[in-house]
Amino acid sequence: MGVLVAFFMVVLGLCICSLLLKWNEVRYMKKNLPPGTMGWPLFGETTEFLKHGPNFMKSQRARYGNLYKTHILGCPTVICMDPDLNRYILMNEGKGLIPGYPQSMLDILGKYNIAAVLGSLHKTMRGAMLALIGPTMVRDHLMPKIDEFIRSHLNHLEGEIIDIQDKTKEMALLVSLKLIGGIESGLLFETLKPEFYKLVEGTISLPIDLPGTSYHHGFQARKKITSMFTKIINERRATSNAFGDMLDALLKTDEIARAKLTDEQILDLILTIIYSGYETVSTTSMMAIKYLHDNPKALQGLRDEHFEIRKWKSPEDPIDWNDYKSMNFTRAVIYETLRMATVINGLLRKTSQDMDMKGYVIPKGWKIYVYMRESNYDPFLYPEPFSFNPWRWLDKSLESHQRFLLFGGGSRLCPGKELGTVEISIFLHYFVTKYRWEEVGKDKLVKFPRVEAPNGIRMRVSNY
Repeated sequence: MGVLVAFFMVVLGLCICSLLLKWNEVRYMKKNLPPGTMGWPLFGETTEFLKHGPNFMKSQRARYGNLYKTHILGCPTVICMDPDLNRYILMNEGKGLIPGYPQSMLDILGKYNIAAVLGSLHKTMRGAMLALIGPTMVRDHLMPKIDEFIRSHLNHLEGEIIDIQDKTKEMALLVSLKLIGGIESGLLFETLKPEFYKLVEGTISLPIDLPGTSYHHGFQARKKITSMFTKIINERRATSNAFGDMLDALLKTDEIARAKLTDEQILDLILTIIYSGYETVSTTSMMAIKYLHDNPKALQGLRDEHFEIRKWKSPEDPIDWNDYKSMNFTRAVIYETLRMATVINGLLRKTSQDMDMKGYVIPKGWKIYVYMRESNYDPFLYPEPFSFNPWRWLDKSLESHQRFLLFGGGSRLCPGKELGTVEISIFLHYFVTKYRWEEVGKDKLVKFPRVEAPNGIRMRVSNY
């Protein structure tokens, strides 16, 4: 009897699951929608998307083509794997293709983060960000601080076994905190660090605010971090001392965005600068060391470039702007690392009106996932795409190719592109001129939804 009941319950469960899946498909069976599957109610195909990433999308493309529907991260979404259409989507915000980042990201980074705002407010926030981290500021004010910090951060590693992932994560976070608020390693940093890591994890999750979920941890981390910065802001306002950092510029002048930002806008801008720089700088630095370790010829080419720079300097002399602009092979290594590691897999847009695309109609309010990973491995643009070949970037025309989307496109082109490239270049300069390294064991790499080594990447470091 018990076996019969168990069998009945299993059959009933399968029937309910089948009905739920069918009901969710029927819900989105509108005329002229792209083909595809929608998965479960509420959850959609988020689990498959996050767990299987590229394989999930390749499988769906094989069945439905370069444009197909799904339901991920709490929203009906069209995934676009057509490189020319992707470029059109990124370049035409004014035609109804506005930013459409996950609700979890918008909630955790704040309603004034640069990815969320539109129109004149986007212009104001982007202007404020560029005034803080644009090329002129990097050259004239930020570069000496970056050089001093990274030189110190990479001191005395000889003979150690380090986790290069932890080292670059800490470096990227600390350099941002130093530039923004003069925060050094110490108690405040040790308090901020775990909260920031929770915040990062929460930005790519289902927006379910229940204890134990990544979203909940991320949102609580946001509260703690903004509370800490609010305290720093209040302390700054209570003194007439000058600190010469980004927060000083935001609080002491109206010139940053031609209009004084509110405290909420300042906090969201601070979070955006830390978040946007952290992931790309730390991951690209880590993966560059990994690829250089595996490609001795490229490593030697990089060393030659940096030892040539050091030849004309005393050991104490910092890297300056002219040195940086001469680092052609370094820039090539950085771009090839971004491409190979697919640090940026894709970007999200949202339709503000019904959109016609390739004979289909994308309804108003749907998300479009501009999946750029496949463009990074396009053999037409990048011959032998799975080989680490930085020399390909010495042809500068590659950067102006219409399918070049490593830094996004259109009015949303990454405002921190130069700052991030400078940070990674200085990191590589000191690392390759001071040390040799070898991997200790073979650690697993995951490249979706973000590039990371779940157990770290351990390196034995010795003096060069």
